[in-house]
Amino acid sequence: MTTTAATEADARSLSIGEVAERTGLSVHALRFYEREGLLVGPVRRTSGGRRRYAPSDVDWLLICVKLRESDMPLADLKHFAELVRRGPGNERERLSLLEAHRRRVDARILALEECRSVITGKVDVYADHLARGEAGGLWDPTNSG
Repeated sequence: MTTTAATEADARSLSIGEVAERTGLSVHALRFYEREGLLVGPVRRTSGGRRRYAPSDVDWLLICVKLRESDMPLADLKHFAELVRRGPGNERERLSLLEAHRRRVDARILALEECRSVITGKVDVYADHLARGEAGGLWDPTNSG
């Protein structure tokens, strides 16, 4: 990297606090992601040892946040990061991993929709009984409410 390119990269680099703010991850979580090998590139350090992140690190972390929020197992996220770090040639394996996760997410969404349906039914029963002034006995499991 030329001196000019290095200076420009330094100007665009972000502190761990800035990355935490942009990703919604805590500083502690960012350090954890680094320790666990979840980043696709090494985190640069200043001469004083402070972490400096590239904009591409933030982009990757935003993907990681969504994968974790959707309950991707940590082992799968580590494997995905490792595949990305290896570079071209393993796209089918990456796709397979993501498709498997999507199937789990789809199943979870279906289960949650079923839960919502039960809850909506109970809300309707309670609202109807309360509107009619007939709320007594709703707690009774032998009652249809």
